[in-house]
Parts: sequence; structure tokens; C-alpha cells
Amino acid sequence: MLYIVIAFLWLAILFYLVLGGADFGAGILEIFTPATNKEDLRRTAYIAIGPIWEANHMWIIIAVVIVFVGFPEIYSMISISLHIPVLIMLLGIIARGTAFTFRNYDAINDKMQAVYTRIYIYSSFITPFFIGIIAATAVSGRIDPKAQGFLQAYIFDWLDWYPVSVGLFTVFLCAFLAAIFLIGEVSHKPSRQAYVQKARLMNLGLIIFMLLSFRAARADNIPMFKWVFGSTLSIVAVVISFVAWIFTWYQIANNNVRLTRLWAGIMILTLLIAITYGHFPDVVLLKGGMSLSLLSGQAPEATINALGSALLTGGLFIIPSLFYLIYSFGQKNKSISVHKS
Repeated sequence: MLYIVIAFLWLAILFYLVLGGADFGAGILEIFTPATNKEDLRRTAYIAIGPIWEANHMWIIIAVVIVFVGFPEIYSMISISLHIPVLIMLLGIIARGTAFTFRNYDAINDKMQAVYTRIYIYSSFITPFFIGIIAATAVSGRIDPKAQGFLQAYIFDWLDWYPVSVGLFTVFLCAFLAAIFLIGEVSHKPSRQAYVQKARLMNLGLIIFMLLSFRAARADNIPMFKWVFGSTLSIVAVVISFVAWIFTWYQIANNNVRLTRLWAGIMILTLLIAITYGHFPDVVLLKGGMSLSLLSGQAPEATINALGSALLTGGLFIIPSLFYLIYSFGQKNKSISVHKS
């Protein structure tokens, strides 16, 4: 049952990265969009995000509940040592959701719309940025449970080049996913080409900050290269991710919406495998060589069994309901033409 719980945790993170990432990315893209085209982007993003935006945070909630119930030591370490970036991330999620709602559903269209838009855009950037920082810090070996002083215990662990570079990598990954999704929502050729250009720009940023992450990891003696290329499975995952990236751009060139999104999803799936497998089952690496493991730091067996049973039962309701939600919005939007050729 422990492996079932771990599998649900990993899948929740994957779904949040793909679906939530595309959601955040739509807001990030507004930063790189001229004022004359922002209304077009907002309308397109609203139709694309509509089916899933309210359900996206379900995945992060599931992941947090799994860690809280099933792996309390890991939850305690992250929520205490990294409480500042965690708090900023949570505030970003709340601010973004609130701004998105008022921007699109407010009964009165006044000057506050500009305020909602700014909150929406900047929280869309801040949230994935700090998600990347939290993830990078957890495996960086910088967390020192014995640290003395506020700065050493709660600031210097995450405020460093490696977590920041991974945070920016996460931002551009989300924006790249959003651009991929939005390409499939337009049929007007100039508009479609504009989203393709955005995807290229985000892809360039993705590559730059990926390389900077490796460079920063090497400077801090973090074995990131070994994690990604140190095992057969990781290497296979990297190769598949690279091939999926190539096919993503090939399908964009051929205007195949479904296959473009499929290959982009495969790219993220295998990328996540390549990044996480190298240090599995250790998810928090502490200063001095100690670590917290999913296989040794779990809750009592009875708790894990109850949690696993609840996840399996809940999955029978959640997954079909999510597909029905997407289907319902798809039917609603069939008659909507965002752009006329």
C-alpha cells in the first residue's frame, strides 16, 4: 500500500505540473504580450483554461494531504524550514485565483479590472517560481535542522543561485506549456503564428535556465548531473523527453493539436522521471549528508493502509468527474469561435 500512496503523490505532482503549469503559464505569457494583443490572449486563455482552472489546485491539495498524513516528518521539515517560500507560494495561489475570478466574472467593469489583471499576472509568475525554489531547496542538501539564527535557518537555505535558477526554469516551463495549449485554441493564421513565437521564446528561456540550473548545481556540489544521467532509467527518460520535445515541434508545424499536447505531456512526464528518479526515495536532502526518505519516514502501517484505500476510492470518483468536466466545457465551447479565419 505504501507504493500506491507514493504513486498517487507522484501523479498528483505530475498533473499539477502539467495542468496547473499551463494554467499559471497563461498569466506569465501576458508579461511577454504587447498591450494591443493582451485582450486576445485573455479571451483565448479563458476558453482554454475554463475546463480545468477550478480543478487544478485539487492536485496540489492531494499532494499536501498525502505528505501530511503519510509522511509527517517530511511535511514537518518542509513546512518549518521552508515556511517562507511555502507561504509566498500559497499567497500566490490564493491571489491568482481571486484575481482570475473577479477579472472574468465581476459584474462591474471599472478601474479595478486593471488591478485584478496585475495581481493575476504577477501571482502567475510568483507561484511557479516559488514552487521551483521549494523543490530545488528540498534536494539541495542546504537545509540545516541545527541552524542557529533566523537568516541561516529560514532564508539562506533557499535564497541561492540553484533554487532561483530552478524557480525560473519552472516559470518558463509553465509558460511553454501554456503556449502549447493556446496554439490549439486559435485557427486564425497570424494569431496562431504569434503563439508559436511565444512558444519559441519560452522554449529558449527553458533551455537557458535548465543550463544555468546545472551550472549552479555544480557550483554548490549538488549531484544534479548524476541524478539525471547516472542511471539507465534516467538516461532513457531523458532521451524520450528529448524525442517528445522534437515531436512536439513537429506536430506544431503540422497543426495537429491533439498530438502536440500529447507529446508535450510525454515530455513533461519523462522529464519529471529523469529529475526525481536519481535521488528516489529521498525527497529531502539535509546538510551533512542526512536525508528524509519516502520508504523509511512514513506514518504507521495502519495510517498508510487507510490513506491508500482512501486514495484508491477517491480516484474512482475524481478521475471520471474531471474528464466529464472537461467534456462538458468542450461541448459548451464547440460553437465558440475565438478567431474567424
